[in-house]
Amino acid sequence: MEASWYALRTKPNRERQAWEQTRARRVNTFYPRVRVRPVNPRARKVRAYFPGYIFVQADLEQTGLSLFKYMPYATGLVCFGGEPARVPDALIHALQRRMQELAERGELRGGPKKNDRVWIAEGPLAGYEAIFDTRLSGGRRVRLLLQMLSGRIVPVELDAGQIECKQEVWA
Repeated sequence: MEASWYALRTKPNRERQAWEQTRARRVNTFYPRVRVRPVNPRARKVRAYFPGYIFVQADLEQTGLSLFKYMPYATGLVCFGGEPARVPDALIHALQRRMQELAERGELRGGPKKNDRVWIAEGPLAGYEAIFDTRLSGGRRVRLLLQMLSGRIVPVELDAGQIECKQEVWA
């Protein structure tokens, strides 16, 4: 059977912890988040786009339902009539495009912050580690600082889609 997307129900306000649990189990996960402006300045400024849910991609014949049912911070996959409800790939791709649009407008969790370590995942510099410097105007380009063998630090400009955070993946 082929891997499909499913909605994983999380415990209240525990989407991030459930996302970390799925990643620790090497499950492909999509956790969309948005930046908000709360009235209380001490309140969280980044919230789940779908409170109480994240999306996971799995082959349930291999992983089994119990992986998600008994995972910390999760209450199981969304089911109808006892069967896990598949989320169409087209819907996931549309949501990912929407999250990218929000990121370009600065409304999505900004990804890495200044001085965060990132991996270059694509292009001629793929496999190198760099330090995130800034997001350039237009939102699609970023500047990284790449340390060369001589110890010299060189600024490099890349498409934002070519990098991955070392500790967390962008939505």
